[in-house]
Amino acid sequence: MTGLNLSTRTVKSCGLSLPTLGFGGAALGGLFSAVDHAASQATLSSAFDAGLTYIDTAPFYGFGRSERLVGDMLRGKGYSLSTKVGRLLRPGALPNPADMGWPDALPFHPEYDYTYDGIMRSFEDSQQRLGLDRIDILYVHDIGEVTHGANNKRHFEDLKSDGHRALEELRNSGVIKAIGLGVNEAEVCRQALNIGDWDVFLLAGRYTLLEQGPLDDLFPECEAAGTSIVIGGPYNSGILVGGNTWDYGAIPPDVRARVDALKQVSAEFDVPLPAAALQFPLGHLAVTSVIPGLRSIEELDATLNWAGATIPPEYWVALKSQGLLHENAPLPAGNPFKKD
Repeated sequence: MTGLNLSTRTVKSCGLSLPTLGFGGAALGGLFSAVDHAASQATLSSAFDAGLTYIDTAPFYGFGRSERLVGDMLRGKGYSLSTKVGRLLRPGALPNPADMGWPDALPFHPEYDYTYDGIMRSFEDSQQRLGLDRIDILYVHDIGEVTHGANNKRHFEDLKSDGHRALEELRNSGVIKAIGLGVNEAEVCRQALNIGDWDVFLLAGRYTLLEQGPLDDLFPECEAAGTSIVIGGPYNSGILVGGNTWDYGAIPPDVRARVDALKQVSAEFDVPLPAAALQFPLGHLAVTSVIPGLRSIEELDATLNWAGATIPPEYWVALKSQGLLHENAPLPAGNPFKKD
């Protein structure tokens, strides 16, 4: 397996350089189906060797399983690493962790905590699970109404009143390099910009080939604040690689129709739709890295092929002319993953 000689981009506020293609670690925790430990180690190790040296994980992923695997693989290597705060893992298995997406979770259960003490405890616990003395980025995980509904007001107030102070202390002391949010919704990122200075937001599924709403508000606000963007979920949970889910659920008819239209244009230009989905977000210079979740060597191989694909500029123009991209969407110039 060969790498791509990946380009890098910088988190503007702190100078942290990340490869434009990274590795999302949710699948390593067994998202929706159990994963073989040895196979996961091989996938992550191969990805690292191919240049995907930025790894994102979280305590929630397999209730510690992903962090343990990531730490064991990264130890002693030169890496960039992000993990998350906002959930503490308490001893004791849930009756059915598959209900939360983790059929092979470790014997813990998550408890939300966005307070100063909760964030500090979460960070220290992650260091222990990872077995690493360096974490580069801490994201506040799944804050927002999509996850919490009416309870979000209380959780956001905890973050605003003293949780953010914990993150600032960790950053100011040099223990971590950057702080941000790791979420599936754009609006809470906009709200967070009003309560502090953030280096980078990990936004999953909201700036993709299928949807570009953040161009109207969040992205301009992030550019003004000097906040960079990492894009997770570039395939919208699978629909853009031939899967049968969108946002981890059933596919609405209007979304399916839009994907069918994207497929038609892609066929006309002989462009693999997943390649376009992977490369599109990096057309925006606020986007630092794209981090698909990878479950196997086969998925890694496919991703590397799509990342290396040459997409003619006329393809992007055709998508925009047919109303399949936001009129103000910046388009990739050449292959954004490859060094010039």
